Amino acid sequence: MEHMGLVKTIQDCEITCEHMGTMVLRMSDVHARRNQLLLLRDCADICTLSAKLIARNSYVEKSVAELCAHICEICGNECLKFPDSHSQRCAQICLHCAQQCRAFARSRLESM
Repeated sequence: MEHMGLVKTIQDCEITCEHMGTMVLRMSDVHARRNQLLLLRDCADICTLSAKLIARNSYVEKSVAELCAHICEICGNECLKFPDSHSQRCAQICLHCAQQCRAFARSRLESM
């Protein structure tokens, strides 16, 4: 399958955000993490859609990859605000996904 590495990166981000969201709900400071929780859910959802569309070589794959990069970057930056190791790991995974999606989106734009 074409772009298998990118799809795996996106799926890893989705799984990480889903898991982190569950962890946040169990934390004592969940109210202070409201934005983090909302962004984790958004990030996981856009990753689900992006992985599917990129895997099938959709006509809109470059557009959805750019949107995925944007949301993953916002989520990653929000997670960076929290010092716990799980948030820091999630941030790194989100930011890596953002970088990979952005590079893919831009490479596709140049070739069209």
